[in-house]
Amino acid sequence: MLRVAILGAESSGKSTLAAALAERLGTVWVPEYLREFVETQGRVPLAQDQFFIASTQLAREREASDAAHGVLICDTTPLMTVLYSRHYFGGEDAPLAALAASTHYDLTLVTAPDTPWVADGLQRESEAVRQLIYRQLLDELAARGIAHHVLHGSLAQRLVQTAPLLDALLASA
Repeated sequence: MLRVAILGAESSGKSTLAAALAERLGTVWVPEYLREFVETQGRVPLAQDQFFIASTQLAREREASDAAHGVLICDTTPLMTVLYSRHYFGGEDAPLAALAASTHYDLTLVTAPDTPWVADGLQRESEAVRQLIYRQLLDELAARGIAHHVLHGSLAQRLVQTAPLLDALLASA
């Protein structure tokens, strides 16, 4: 099973891209669990929720892999939970750091924050935070040596940008 990670800051089009790629590839995608957490809990997460959120995201990936057809599209990873933990809580705990370090994807796509920022209830903060998290994400990917591709523009433009990347990934499998 090939796994594609879609990373990016808030309101950068990750979920929209994940759904479109899954449809194009005839497979399934794993929605961001954080969104469900915020909706069901009626609050933003606390520091002690971070590992639970990241591990639930991975559990959802494992569950979805049974329905996937060769490729699983993952709307975020534990790495984003690490970044947000650092931003909001001053760091990540050891179990979350270990979880992020042990999780690998076959292709990592990053959605640039070049679309209009849209408020979304409790889950999104501001354009300034979106830009900050985006820069931190790129720095973190570089520090970890994770190859990635930054996608720009509209959904249609992003799909065009991903086509050769997915073709190469599928050809290598």
